[in-house]
Amino acid sequence: MLVFASLSALLLVFVILIYRMIYSIICSIYPKPEKTEAKAFDQLLSYAGYQYDPEQDIFFSRLDAWQREFGYCRLYDEAAAPASIIIDAEPVTFVYGGKRWLIQFWKGQYYLNTGCEIGVYYTDQQDLNIPGLFTGTFYQCAADDDLMELSYVLFQKGRKLFERTEKHWWLSGFKAGVFSEPEELAMHIKITFLDETMCEAFVAALIKIGYQRSQIKINGTDAEFIFDRTHTPKPFTRSEKTDRIIQNYNRLACKRYRQITSRCRTMAERICIIRRKEPLFYEGMIRIGKTRRIIKAFYELIEHGID
Repeated sequence: MLVFASLSALLLVFVILIYRMIYSIICSIYPKPEKTEAKAFDQLLSYAGYQYDPEQDIFFSRLDAWQREFGYCRLYDEAAAPASIIIDAEPVTFVYGGKRWLIQFWKGQYYLNTGCEIGVYYTDQQDLNIPGLFTGTFYQCAADDDLMELSYVLFQKGRKLFERTEKHWWLSGFKAGVFSEPEELAMHIKITFLDETMCEAFVAALIKIGYQRSQIKINGTDAEFIFDRTHTPKPFTRSEKTDRIIQNYNRLACKRYRQITSRCRTMAERICIIRRKEPLFYEGMIRIGKTRRIIKAFYELIEHGID
């Protein structure tokens, strides 16, 4: 009996080992659907210029994002609302080091995502004047030598959503399935400038557009303030009526997203079920920031002979 029991135990161990080997081989050939979907989504996300932070469950822009090659002009903001992006924008312009600088903040609803952005740009060129298309400044994205430490904490109705700090030219964050009206959001912003002269020029520009000196905290090269309401004009493409129509659509999309992903524990699981139940949401999850649709405005400039 003892021998039989020993043989049975050995046989059981052998069967378990064989099962694990076969299972491992099968998994390597036919990976789990959510893993396959997650890998494909990661590739799509990288192609779109973003990464995913699993701890905060947010998407954010990469330092080497393709958008860096295309700079910024006001046309991008004008093209946002037609792309289901209803956001408040606050451009702050000033002169420093022989260049015209733009540091701009955005917050609001990016279709399926609540999010925010800080962008740093400059130019030493004259303004563009293309009749019938665009008159204004076209900025380049800040080069590596001009990157500054940017930081924000995003709040929705006083509740913290997420935060980021990084030396960057475009610090962003987007949370899928969360719906917000732009006025419900507040960005607590801190910027470490290249030197005190630059910091002073920026603060003076903030005050010029309507911020109070008491609302700005300065410490050497650091400036801190809150962006909760705009002090500058909205894009022409935004109106109360169109905002309401687009936001109703965005609200329903976020509600549907939450419904179909309510039992998902990971982003991989969410991606898998979204691809199956709501394919249009798949790419919509990364319809954030300066999308390729919005960048078409830049291509129009190229077609008119602008390098």
